[in-house]
Amino acid sequence: MAPAGVIAADREGWPVARVAFVVAVFGWGVGFYGPAIYLQALHESRGWPISTVSAAVTAHFLLSALLIAGLPEAYRRFGVGLVTFAGVLLAAAGAVAWGQARQLWQVAPAVMLSAAGWAATSGAALNAIVSPWFGRDRPKALGLAFNGASVGGVAFVPLWALLVARCGLGGATLVLGGLMAVVLCPLVWGFLWRSPAPPPADGRRETATTRGHLLRRTNFLSLSAAFALGLFAQIGLFAHLIARLAPEVGPELAAAAVSVTTLCAIVGRTVAGRLADGRDARRLAAMNFVIQSVSTALLAFGTGMASLALGCVLFGLGVGNLVSLPPVIAQREFRSVDVGTVVALVTAINQALFALAPFVLGWLKDSTHDYRVSFALAASLQLLSAAIVVSGRPGGTADDRQGAHGRR
Repeated sequence: MAPAGVIAADREGWPVARVAFVVAVFGWGVGFYGPAIYLQALHESRGWPISTVSAAVTAHFLLSALLIAGLPEAYRRFGVGLVTFAGVLLAAAGAVAWGQARQLWQVAPAVMLSAAGWAATSGAALNAIVSPWFGRDRPKALGLAFNGASVGGVAFVPLWALLVARCGLGGATLVLGGLMAVVLCPLVWGFLWRSPAPPPADGRRETATTRGHLLRRTNFLSLSAAFALGLFAQIGLFAHLIARLAPEVGPELAAAAVSVTTLCAIVGRTVAGRLADGRDARRLAAMNFVIQSVSTALLAFGTGMASLALGCVLFGLGVGNLVSLPPVIAQREFRSVDVGTVVALVTAINQALFALAPFVLGWLKDSTHDYRVSFALAASLQLLSAAIVVSGRPGGTADDRQGAHGRR
């Protein structure tokens, strides 16, 4: 039976989880999906080469990966509320800066602003916002918060397209950047400025494990490697999914399939959040990777509407869990004082790797003139991720056992 203090904290935390959901909607809608819109719009409206704008988009994700790794220190020094508030304003300003760029050099400050904003509204940020408020219900609360990422994709991608068509990129970024600031700033101010009550003191003060020490632990390495490879496959596949499907089913149905895939992510993440309660989260992650591999194989080699639709649905059911399961595993295997650093490091490593995925899968497609090799690589990486994540349970080394036994 959970302690009364934990149950009370869980009840108080649900408003915070709902605010985190809204942060995720805008954070992903602007910081994750926005750069793909900027790429195409800047290429068409300014005549800049795709390769040049793609390099700027990659820089956006790589720079934010570096900043994500430093989030735990920022939270300890300034608090979750202030860091998130600043992140919202930086993300909004970054979007506007991308839209107002008229010369290539102006993209550089836009990248710096948008990268900082995305870092403070990314998956590591959602974990930092939600986790301190929850004990028993933490997987469900994280699932709710991360569902905002899927809703952001469903809502913002067509909204971006509509606004760019009607107002141009500059007008679209002004509208959505302004909406992000207007909606989120009051919510952050009202709900995220205070922290949950600390646990009763037991006379000891735990010292956080250094990053270097964490990077030598087998359970950290297996967690990071499995999800980095899985996200590399997933992001690369997402970037090329419409191009893969359009020749088979037409551009309209291909775009609809992507929306269905994103909607399925909400269902999959909700189910996984419930299944993770009291179950081995690494085994759940391995099952998720296997399902992703099967779906990717269907998308690689399938022909006709039925097999491709089944591939999209199965792929969508696993999409969201690649960002929501790592915090759950980290909470169970590492000491409370280290969880924030573990999640931030895993997120940063993942992002640094998946930033390269669209290029790698695109290069393979151009080299072979077929998407089967690209998607087969993605399917193989997902199977490898399944093997890595189940092989890395704590207990193999003294450090792993200490971390597992010392968590709360």
